[in-house]
Amino acid sequence: MARAFERHFLMELILFGLLAVLLVFMIFNTRRRNKQMKEQQEEKARKTVPGVKVLLQGGLYGTIVAYDADDLDEPALIEIAPGTVIEVHSQAILRIVDPTEDDAADTAVDVDGADADADAEIDEDTFAVNEELPAPNETPEETRARLERDSDNK
Repeated sequence: MARAFERHFLMELILFGLLAVLLVFMIFNTRRRNKQMKEQQEEKARKTVPGVKVLLQGGLYGTIVAYDADDLDEPALIEIAPGTVIEVHSQAILRIVDPTEDDAADTAVDVDGADADADAEIDEDTFAVNEELPAPNETPEETRARLERDSDNK
């Protein structure tokens, strides 16, 4: 009878020890994950400045025109096309688009290896665009000035 009691006590001790190890692991793992998420949020906040290309949660790409990192309730202004600025909640910015990703997305490769521009015949008068296109490395001040010029012309 005493031997059965000792085995029962030993099993309970092992189970409680296992439970304690699992709880300690869970606490440290949660802290580490929270620390990583906080670092990612701080990095995103540092990089979120006017003139930076971003991906919105709806799948739209655009350039930040105005963003207030201190007041996240203030909407961010995002230019999604030349002269087209939208207001979005500042937390709708999913991530900053790296220039290397952007260049890779803009580069189109033809499967046959032929130059796609040489094959296309487009009447340029039909597709003429009157708006000024942004420079690839436009500063925030240049973006604001261009947007003000565009809004004055309309």
